[in-house]
Amino acid sequence: MNKFVPVENNTVHTMSARFIACLIVVFSLSPAFGMSETCSASMRSADTILVQKQQSSKRHKVKLYPNANHEVLFFSARGVDGRVYQLFLFDIDGKLVKQVNIKNKQTTILEKIDKGNYLFEVFSDDERIENGQVIVR
Repeated sequence: MNKFVPVENNTVHTMSARFIACLIVVFSLSPAFGMSETCSASMRSADTILVQKQQSSKRHKVKLYPNANHEVLFFSARGVDGRVYQLFLFDIDGKLVKQVNIKNKQTTILEKIDKGNYLFEVFSDDERIENGQVIVR
C-alpha cells in the first residue's frame, strides 16, 4: 500500500519508492542481511557519501548533500543577505581537509574526498550554524 505525502510545491510523492531506496542502501552496506557475495560486492564498489547533521539553525538553511552518483558533495546556504558561510571539513584526527567559503544563496562543489569519516562545521560571522559527520565509503 502506497502512502501519498504532499510536499511544499503541491506535488505528491509515494513513500514506497523512498522506502525501497533506503532498504537497498542498508542491504548494500551490511553483509549481515544475507545478500549473496556477488550482489553485495558489486553494490559496494561504488562510493557512498552519507551526511549526518547534528545541529540545525532556524535562521539559516544549510544543505550538504551528495550528487546522485555519490561522487561529489554539494554545499549551499540560505539565510541573511550578505552573509558568508564557511564550511570546515576535518578528518577524524582533527586535521583540516577542506575549507570552503560561499555567499548567501550560493552553491559549491567539494570534489576528491578520500574514503573515510569526517566531521564538518559551518560558521557564519563566528557563529556555528551547523555541524555533523560525513562518511565516504
